[in-house]
Amino acid sequence: MNTLTEPPATANRHESMRFRSAGYWLATAAVAAELAVGGVWDIARLPVVRDLVTHLGYPSYFLVLLGTWKVLGAAALIVPRRPLLKEWAYAGAFFTYTGAIASHLTTGYALGEVGLLAVLTALTVLSWALRPPSRRTPRCAVTPASPTATTPPPTPQSATTAPQAHYLPPGVTL
Repeated sequence: MNTLTEPPATANRHESMRFRSAGYWLATAAVAAELAVGGVWDIARLPVVRDLVTHLGYPSYFLVLLGTWKVLGAAALIVPRRPLLKEWAYAGAFFTYTGAIASHLTTGYALGEVGLLAVLTALTVLSWALRPPSRRTPRCAVTPASPTATTPPPTPQSATTAPQAHYLPPGVTL
């Protein structure tokens, strides 16, 4: 007698979704925590952080700006909804980490941090890729108009057509 209550394909799908959700939250928590802690350190201009940034060739006031963006980005990744804001936070984190990698490689300073920055970049991409549909921006359903076999050809303007309003682009009539 078979006591399974659902087909194996459905069970595998649920298990896959559970692992996807766990992977998303683990990656997101790691990225958000690093952004928040790193942002606070940047804003506080801790001596170790200030020395690193100066060796990389950036002014120390850059830390306050970058730190503020990091803290705001961490908050954006954690709060529910606001998918467009999350997209900006992911982009900001990605640019921060890859920019830091480039700065370290260009100056040759503290190259030991490049590995950690690469892991944080990968976690950012992983969090972005695994985010649930509720945290994604909706796809635009509007596609460019293209003539098809089912679309009738445009009719020429007749003298009885109403004049165009001044705020409409050329060729668009009411």
